[in-house]
Amino acid sequence: MEKIWLASYPSGVPKTIDLNDYRSLGDLFERSASAFADKPAFVNLGKGMTYGELGRLSQAFAAYLQGELGLAPGTRVALMMPNCLQYPIAVLGVLRAGCTVVSCNPLYTSRELAHQLEDSGAEAIVIIENFAAVLAEVVASTPVKHVIVSRLGDMLGFPKGNLVNLVVKHVKKMVPPWRIEGAVGFPAALARGATLDLQPVEVGHDDVAFLQYTGGTTGVPKGAMLTHGNMLANVQQSLAWVRPFVKPGEEVIVTALPLYHIFALTANCLTFAALGAANVLITNPRDIPTFVKELGKHRFTAITGVNTLFNALLNHPDFARLDFGRLRLALAGGMALHETVAEKWEQVTGQRLLEAYGLTEASPAVTINPMNHTERRGSIGLPVPSTEVSIRDEEGREVPLGTAGELCVRGPQVMKGYWNRPEETAQVMTADGFLQTGDVAQMDAQGFIRVVDRKKDMILVSGFNVYPSEIEEVVSKHPGVLEVGAVGTPDEKTGEAIKVAVVKKDPDLTAEDVIAFCRRSLTAYKVPRRIEFREELPKTNVGKVLRRALREEAHEC
Repeated sequence: MEKIWLASYPSGVPKTIDLNDYRSLGDLFERSASAFADKPAFVNLGKGMTYGELGRLSQAFAAYLQGELGLAPGTRVALMMPNCLQYPIAVLGVLRAGCTVVSCNPLYTSRELAHQLEDSGAEAIVIIENFAAVLAEVVASTPVKHVIVSRLGDMLGFPKGNLVNLVVKHVKKMVPPWRIEGAVGFPAALARGATLDLQPVEVGHDDVAFLQYTGGTTGVPKGAMLTHGNMLANVQQSLAWVRPFVKPGEEVIVTALPLYHIFALTANCLTFAALGAANVLITNPRDIPTFVKELGKHRFTAITGVNTLFNALLNHPDFARLDFGRLRLALAGGMALHETVAEKWEQVTGQRLLEAYGLTEASPAVTINPMNHTERRGSIGLPVPSTEVSIRDEEGREVPLGTAGELCVRGPQVMKGYWNRPEETAQVMTADGFLQTGDVAQMDAQGFIRVVDRKKDMILVSGFNVYPSEIEEVVSKHPGVLEVGAVGTPDEKTGEAIKVAVVKKDPDLTAEDVIAFCRRSLTAYKVPRRIEFREELPKTNVGKVLRRALREEAHEC
């Protein structure tokens, strides 16, 4: 397949990358802190932080982790925050201390958080106070020894930070009561770290930088081990793709997707940091009116997002009035980009909305549509540099061009494996080193790829993976439920919505009962939208629920 896609590779983009350009992710940031010291690195709620400031603050945090808490290289440190200035400081601080970042979704329930902290063995966590009550419920039963709590406005300066903290806690009532013995404030940790010397830590390409939790193609969430080498490779692959079209030190990228998600982490936080760009952090992108108002304050040059985010922006009346004169890159990933959204985006902004494809296990980018090429609508583009793709049948044999098969990928960005799960790692890696993505795709004669279906049962809600087995496990615990099957159904707003089919044990059970029960154990996007009651569920001859049959029926409705 390689010879085919190399023939149509975009001009100006190298076909391979040099993996030795950076020693580690800390090295990448330190170079940016030096080269772009006075340039804004991150902007949030009207407050900017330069690369020089980021360098100093992250060094103080790294010194605190190393010198005050005594965390050894390789120790897992969990981060549970929305997009705010604390996030890049904490990420870089953890990495510079030689530790591993465990990315946590702030919307996790206590059950979900407990699983991730226990599975990762995280010894410390940095958390925004809004979510501390969730941590307080389970922290005693986890390996966590050190809790660092920050208020949302802590890095915004006086008096704005104080005002934000006051409003968030006492006006909007967004901070439930909590108590965690020995918790330390983030500003206090930075102040203490500033008095300590950061000792050099040897970090190499094989060291794990991030544990990014995902279900992979099936199962309960597990940590994909993304090494410094994996992440640096994907940064360099992305840089090679965009470098002919960007200007170091002059880019302004809008970061609305959460930094705990692998898409924004690599594409926005890391790749554009290497370019000395300003990341405009959007804390609550669901508040579209406020989001659009914030966009009006910046002459942004790039923006990333998922289909539903772009669609929501386009449907706000004030979005079309914004100044798009400097916009050069709009990138969609995480879920399928609808053609109507792509067309409307180009009409409103004058720029194409490029579709890319990736997955957590590939750090994440695998393919991107060329910036200087007429985009094939519905295509996820061409493989990024130093990346091989192979379309294979059920027996692992490559299929002819134009034939659908499982999309498999091999490259330096592919994960080291799943944390403490060698058997599950072996299930997704082929003997010749290809990652089986679980997506069914086909390739044309020019090497452009289209995803046509998903091999597994994963449900994709607004760019986030939802796994039926987790939903079924929760619903089955309701005393009024006998049997349950979960599938995804098409949804205009979120791409897919979750539907569960239930066989009642209690004849008085209602859909509202099931949904309310789920809300106590599941993050909002995982809560089923539709409940269907049945006399029986379709099953295999060994009694396994046939999700495929449920899904086909749901799509016919």
